[in-house]
Amino acid sequence: MSAILGLSAFYHDSAAALLVDGEIVAAAQEERFTRKKHDAGFPANAIEYVLSEGEMGLGDVEFVAFYDKPFLKFERLIETYIANAPRGFRSFQMAIPVWIKEKLFQKSLLARELKQVDEAFAGRDKLLFAEHHFSHAASAFYPSPFEEAVVLTLDGVGEWATTTVAVGRGSDLKIVKELHFPHSLGLLYSAFTYYTGFRVNSGEYKVMGLAPYGEPRFKDVILDKLLDVKDDGSYRLDQKYFNYATGLTMTNDRFSDLFGKPVRKPDVDPLEQFHMDVAASVQAATEEVVLRMTRALAKEFDLPNLCMAGGVALNCVANGKILRDGAFENLWIQPAAGDAGGAVGAAYAAWHQELGHERRLDTTRRDAMRGAYLGPDFAQSDIEARLTEAGAIFDTLTDEDVIETTADALADGKAIGWFNGRMEFGPRALGARSILGDPRSESMQKLLNLKVKFRESFRPFAPSVLREDVADWFEIDDDSPYMLLVAGVSAERRREMTAEENALFGIDKLNVKRSEIPAVTHIDYSARVQTVHADTNPRYHKLISAFKKRTGCPLVVNTSFNVRGEPIVCTPEDAFRCFMGTDIEVLVVGNCVLRKEQQDQSLAEDYKNKYELD
Repeated sequence: MSAILGLSAFYHDSAAALLVDGEIVAAAQEERFTRKKHDAGFPANAIEYVLSEGEMGLGDVEFVAFYDKPFLKFERLIETYIANAPRGFRSFQMAIPVWIKEKLFQKSLLARELKQVDEAFAGRDKLLFAEHHFSHAASAFYPSPFEEAVVLTLDGVGEWATTTVAVGRGSDLKIVKELHFPHSLGLLYSAFTYYTGFRVNSGEYKVMGLAPYGEPRFKDVILDKLLDVKDDGSYRLDQKYFNYATGLTMTNDRFSDLFGKPVRKPDVDPLEQFHMDVAASVQAATEEVVLRMTRALAKEFDLPNLCMAGGVALNCVANGKILRDGAFENLWIQPAAGDAGGAVGAAYAAWHQELGHERRLDTTRRDAMRGAYLGPDFAQSDIEARLTEAGAIFDTLTDEDVIETTADALADGKAIGWFNGRMEFGPRALGARSILGDPRSESMQKLLNLKVKFRESFRPFAPSVLREDVADWFEIDDDSPYMLLVAGVSAERRREMTAEENALFGIDKLNVKRSEIPAVTHIDYSARVQTVHADTNPRYHKLISAFKKRTGCPLVVNTSFNVRGEPIVCTPEDAFRCFMGTDIEVLVVGNCVLRKEQQDQSLAEDYKNKYELD
């Protein structure tokens, strides 16, 4: 038996992943254990978990692979400051001491931290380092179902690279094209995230969700002034509008002057139609760049398969357009496409590149990610003990009764906390740590946003739909197990809007019913689809099938089991606390069913203000 431990840490979304004989055994983000969103610290808890899942210690691990190369990142930092001097001195003063004290000597730091996890760790010689974008590319290609593929990685920045193209064939993977910092599609999107008043590295998906409320009237401004895009999708950013290279903000006054308004202060300035139009514009510009890129790559390499990773690959609207565009016949996206997934990629890179192992494709499975269900699971006896210790009052039901009871509650319009099996790896809840609702309800979106999630009312929800029924309800007939593709709601399921409704602007459109499944239909008739498969999550598949039997509707609302600013729940206690602090009405943990009205209300916490807003 040969094991590789992959790590990502020290920037955001730290994680650990364990490969045993080339198979993913476990993977988890540190935030789920520490309860600190996007935790960037050393992932000690995640490491302990994945090793326990593999029934081994660090002494049994052949190598520990880290997801980027700190010296190259430091080189980029120094060269950037020198190139821009004297601008950026304040940023330089803040960054350099941290690098000299900690980050520059990451090999020693990692070895020391790993020794604290397990004294059996053999030391620095067991540490390997992969380049950031190679880790992303490896995380996308090696677990994919393809023997060969083009691999596109798009993110903010790794060491120097911001966009890379790799080609994978069998166990061989090579990066063949690169774009370098400061020219970055990810940082362009983050600049608009900052400009519209959301938090960089966590609020980008809010910009994507806000975009359909606006008109892309600034798209040409972005393409004419900020971006120089070639026919093949390669691009450069005009740095005179940005401040991220050496400053403490993403944009500067020239950027604000270009669009005519200052940066929105989220606690002071309301969201206006202007911000929706800006969001629509950067989304449209991003799609333009990515589609030019994928069309050119399909022609150049003449391969039918495309794999994607990097933070920009979480832009499910753009992903849906890539699939529909048809330049590539098949598309597979790493479900943990951001930095957390770098832990998986670093482990794969060590296994195939450093150790030279052949890649074995398992054609009986969709891919090697096991549905992304790679996190902790809890035995029924452990669940009952933990809930009892937390003060919960529950009934323990049979497997069949759990399904029937939950399906009844969904059909009755109740908000359900659903805690089932192994926790998901990546940013999406996929029916293991989910809050569920009835998609036919006209009030469910508002209820879940305002009373359960405590977040902005414009945020859309995703449907979990039985794979065998997806084409009847959405304009897609492909696997989408990781909720990374947006597709339109089928025309026959839509409701035509009146002239008066069509005349509404922005968020005023939110409350207009536009389909048979209004709770998961965004204002542009789109939905972020998750297909549910009986082989990867049989219990969730049975639940939706039971709901379909009652209602004729083969899908449910699925949103992550957390509130705004909180990591997705990991343990039964996390689930119980979130249940008690929100308007979730029924909680299902394993075979335990909890009803809100039966609980001790003195155990309820103020969840609305418990977590820092994201």
